[in-house]
Amino acid sequence: MTLKAAVVGLGAQAREDHLPGLAASDAVELVAICDENPDLVHELQYQLHVKGYNDFREMFASEELDLVVVCVPHHVGREVIETAAEHGVHVLKEKPFATSLDEARDLAALCERSGIELMVTLQRRFNPIYTSFTQLADQIGTPFVIDAQYTLHIDDPSEGWRGRVSEAGGGCVIDMGYHLIDMILWYFGLPDRILADTSASARPDRSYDAEDTALIHFSYDSGLYGSALLSRFIGPKSEHIRLVGSKGIVDLERGRIRRLDNHGEVIESLAREQAWPAAATAQIDHFARILDGTRPNPSGPAEHLAHLAFISACYASVRTYGAVNPKELL
Repeated sequence: MTLKAAVVGLGAQAREDHLPGLAASDAVELVAICDENPDLVHELQYQLHVKGYNDFREMFASEELDLVVVCVPHHVGREVIETAAEHGVHVLKEKPFATSLDEARDLAALCERSGIELMVTLQRRFNPIYTSFTQLADQIGTPFVIDAQYTLHIDDPSEGWRGRVSEAGGGCVIDMGYHLIDMILWYFGLPDRILADTSASARPDRSYDAEDTALIHFSYDSGLYGSALLSRFIGPKSEHIRLVGSKGIVDLERGRIRRLDNHGEVIESLAREQAWPAAATAQIDHFARILDGTRPNPSGPAEHLAHLAFISACYASVRTYGAVNPKELL
């Protein structure tokens, strides 16, 4: 059975990933789109031959939907999820799951009460480069240090809602950093200690309070420790995780993963060339399989309480100038 889908929020992420991904999926049919910009809705509804709305409440009341892809500013996400739950519509939610740990708890309870599935969009979990990490990590002896980084350059970090904590919930940690945090939790679990520093001063000629750069130190009682650099101002765009062990190194970057010896010589390497929009389509198809009961949900509400605990610990560490145990926040 083909599932009827809608998209709420028609920003770049929706236009470049989710709409092409929906179009390429055999499991889902796009029937409606929604955005507060009437000109954008008018343009896309005729291009895509679907109904267009400027009010998501009206859309949910008018359409018989199976699922909705939610790509709205962070502070709007809760209300869209609540409305979807009222109508029994499953949710594929752009990260982050929530803007705070308390909100995450509320939304997780709501999804359970209403019986809807919610999956947070984390495309790396459907990419074989990233899923190979654990297998290679098993071959490098005892791991002891993690070096992680996700940086890109935005000319003006103050621009739009992402520059305001009141709307975004934070800056690079909760926004783009959510992907790197997910990989840290996926591969290593929730740390026992987090110590973080952040800055919102890359553009002193602009006024904004959402951090543009963060340096996060994290450690585990096992002895494993690491650091993560996140920035919306440091170019060029770079993403990697390097795990160092007693018998080698695993180096993961976008599109490639390698196992090296401790001298840095490559032992094996795996690269992936993918046709656009393969990752988005794989994610949508997996969500459709969750809904028909043939696949587990790897990125559901309960799992994302840990993400918000990690993020909350970062911000608490910045406020208190000390280490915070994120497990104590759960």
